[in-house]
Amino acid sequence: MRVRRFCCRNPECSRRTFAERPVRLLPSRARRTRRLATAQCAVAITAGAEAGARLLKPLAMPTSPDTLLRLIRSAPLPPPSPSRILGLDDWALRKGRTYGSILVDLEAHCVRDVLPDRSTPTVSAWLRQHPGVEVIARDRSTEYTRAAALGAPEAQQVANRWHLLLNGRQMMERWMTSAHPRLRALPAVSRAGTPPACRHTSFSRTHADAHAREESRSRRVAAYEAVRRRHLAGEPLLRISHELGLARGTVRKYAAAEVFPERAARVPGPSILDPYLEYLTRRHVAGCENGRELWREIRAQGFRGTSRQVHRWLQERRTFRPRPGARGDPGGNWWSTGTRPDALPSPKQLAWLCVKRPSELTSAETATLARIEQDDEASRVVALARRFCELVRSRSVSQRARPTRSCVGPQNH
Repeated sequence: MRVRRFCCRNPECSRRTFAERPVRLLPSRARRTRRLATAQCAVAITAGAEAGARLLKPLAMPTSPDTLLRLIRSAPLPPPSPSRILGLDDWALRKGRTYGSILVDLEAHCVRDVLPDRSTPTVSAWLRQHPGVEVIARDRSTEYTRAAALGAPEAQQVANRWHLLLNGRQMMERWMTSAHPRLRALPAVSRAGTPPACRHTSFSRTHADAHAREESRSRRVAAYEAVRRRHLAGEPLLRISHELGLARGTVRKYAAAEVFPERAARVPGPSILDPYLEYLTRRHVAGCENGRELWREIRAQGFRGTSRQVHRWLQERRTFRPRPGARGDPGGNWWSTGTRPDALPSPKQLAWLCVKRPSELTSAETATLARIEQDDEASRVVALARRFCELVRSRSVSQRARPTRSCVGPQNH
């Protein structure tokens, strides 16, 4: 390649000669031609930086992965085609503080744009600047409803299946919250294959912990009674939330519950006593209620814990109350007034079980649903929830054209 050089006739110029720049062949101060950069960028976009660098070496166009990344970042974006089916949802710039809007082409499965907020003027202005939208899949937000009506009045608005299932689960959770005290009184349904020794609750704690739990429950009961009293008097939930200093979700839960919603028992974590539960259960059935003796027996089998853990396990299963002040005396725990009811999952967990496919339920989850279905009203509600979920899932698009969950954007519900 021949490059011409020019001489400067200006005596005041510090440069005497100038080289000709072939701008069509390569940009200023470039170390590769435009054609080489285009070929390397195409390989990088197709194969990625690391794999592209390995592929370009035998093709006599060697370069580093970092260079390929720079070429990818500097490449111009392809012109977007008009979107016919658009997904509209919110996403969190800072969860709980700042939210924006994300618009997704549901046919191309790609993000079209991200807006700084989720207000009606911003979304409607974007829709007016991008005509041709025929279908808008959105959540049930009133802001998006008005924005779609103003920005694309000819487009058909539909609620996507994910938000329909979400709304169904939320309504099930509200109903379960109000009926949870009644459902907890139902007897448990036995299932086949259940191991004889299994912990469903944590071991009992000290008297101080029990007293702290009772005080915490008293505060929650007082808040529940205040919410119910104000709600029945006609006050709006938002005002109750501000005046009592409670979260809106808590106020809504208390207002919907006919009786005080007790906290569901949490699933206990692993314990070093778990490998010896089967042996302890057999010894307890045989009539041994001496915690010290049981501890010595399992210590001989390799147990490394203290006798306090054995006493905590045993005090929930004693057939007689120990003398006051003894280590096994639970004080004012649940069994002083009667037998403890079997643990039932929380309303949120029960709502999830109702909207799951029956084929995805485990044996324990199936037994839990069978337990609450002993109640006539709960049986009808669960059947309606399953029919609704099956109806929504059956109105699905084909597997080839089905958009992935990520196409709708991050959910913040």
